[in-house]
Amino acid sequence: MTAAYEEIPFSELLHRPAATADRLHKVRALRLRRRDAADLALMRVEQMEQDSTVVDFAANLLSGLVRLGNPTAVEQVLRDTLPWIRFLPDEDAKIFLRELTEVARGAAALDNLAPVAVLLTQWRHTAEVHADPALHALVTGEPQGDFGPAHIPEETD
Repeated sequence: MTAAYEEIPFSELLHRPAATADRLHKVRALRLRRRDAADLALMRVEQMEQDSTVVDFAANLLSGLVRLGNPTAVEQVLRDTLPWIRFLPDEDAKIFLRELTEVARGAAALDNLAPVAVLLTQWRHTAEVHADPALHALVTGEPQGDFGPAHIPEETD
C-alpha cells in the first residue's frame, strides 16, 4: 500500500522535475509546500480519475440509500461518522441529510467537492450553536439575533 501523500518543498519540483514526478510511483500525491502561497498537490491523472470514480460512487450510494426509504439507517451511520450531528434538532438532521445527498451528487457530477466541504462546515457550525446554550441564545436573541432574510441592496450609479 502506498502512502497517501508526501510533503516536499515546491522548489524541489522546480529543480528536479523528473525525479520529483518519479516519486509518484511510491505515493498517491505530493504536497508541494510554498512559502508565500497556498500549498499545491501533484498527482497522476490516473489517480485523480480513480478518486473521482470513488467519490461519484459514494455520492450515488448515499443518494440511493436515502431514496430507497431507509434514511434512518443512513442517519445512524452519519451520527457515527459526524458525531456533531447529535447536537442538531431532529428536523435539522433530516434537512442536513437531504442537502448532503443532493449536494454530494451534484458535486460529484461536476468533479468539484468544494460544495460538499462548504456544506459540512456550515452544518458543523450550526451544530456548534445548538451545542452551546449561551451561543444559541446570543445568535437567536433579539435585537442582535436573526432579523430574517437580507434585502437585496439597490443598485447605485
